Amino acid sequence: MYDYLIVGAGLTGATFANLSKKDGKKVLVIDKKGVVGGGIRTERKDNIDVHLYGPHIFHTSDEEVWNYVNSFVKMNHFVNEPLAYYKGKLYHMPFNMNTFNALWGVVTPEEAKKKIAQQIASAHIRKVTNLEEQALSMVGPDIFHTLIKGYTEKQWGRDCKDLPSSIIKRLPLRFTYNNNYFNDVYQGVPYDGYTALVERMLDGVEVKLGVDYLEHREELSELAKHVIYTGEIDKYYSYCFGRLQYRTLRFETERLETENYQGNAVVNYTEREVPYTRIAEHKWFNPRESKVTYITKEYPKEFEEGDEPFYPINDERNRSLYEKYREKAEHDGNVTFLGRLGSYKYYDMDDTIRAVMDAYGALKD
Repeated sequence: MYDYLIVGAGLTGATFANLSKKDGKKVLVIDKKGVVGGGIRTERKDNIDVHLYGPHIFHTSDEEVWNYVNSFVKMNHFVNEPLAYYKGKLYHMPFNMNTFNALWGVVTPEEAKKKIAQQIASAHIRKVTNLEEQALSMVGPDIFHTLIKGYTEKQWGRDCKDLPSSIIKRLPLRFTYNNNYFNDVYQGVPYDGYTALVERMLDGVEVKLGVDYLEHREELSELAKHVIYTGEIDKYYSYCFGRLQYRTLRFETERLETENYQGNAVVNYTEREVPYTRIAEHKWFNPRESKVTYITKEYPKEFEEGDEPFYPINDERNRSLYEKYREKAEHDGNVTFLGRLGSYKYYDMDDTIRAVMDAYGALKD
């Protein structure tokens, strides 16, 4: 008899398994895939760690979480400085003084603030009813049409006028020339890749791959006192209240016979006419000697059965539906739902680990 059966060998499942093992618990981790790592999995090709499901940069201000991760892998000092490409020009992200200078030629923060105020006034937004109006009321038309509109519409597959304003609750405007995308104290990428992080978390833990829990639920559940489920909560309950909605991504990865394709780890493409949202050049997350390079183009799409669910659609319909599943789960005493899919919530990696730490502590108590 195991103390915990953990369904999913991604970051959530590996963290819970590791904490349990440290406490002397007997755990079994299963995953329907034949590999571990889930959505953060990397594969080394030509001395380059390729992020299979889009770029992942670990960033946090939670010292406990940072130290926990560093107990398994050594992190580099990668700083995320993405660029945005629009009609042949490059702009810095997030919106900062370099962005404002490229757009308007302003040099000082005072000039930038004055220009943005003029831009907002020119939009004449009196009542916010959708995402477009929300963005225009915060940054004005130049930033909206150059850097927000096309990218957002590709990401969500809908016109900005048809998207809720809540998607853009805030647009960070930074009046410095600092291009660091994150404000967190700690930031980096594992020197050995994210697959190594998950494998080391699972060291000493029994893992069985290629096992679909839902196909063998009855017999597998009998093996443990408690189930930790990191898959889709609605699928677990056979969609009894209906299906939760997601957006997903299609990835096209190419090996190129050049040492440097775009000179930066991430370039966003903000024109609606360009079908992909960004290109990641993997070697710049962790530069190593290599005569070739790998790039990945990301194409957002509607989620279909068989796709990887990436982004929960946080609207009223889905929030209400998830609440029904959450209430049902509360009455299931032998199962806990964790992670992005189990909680129907987008998590950064540090948030994932913190949520597992908190959940494990609550179960242990």
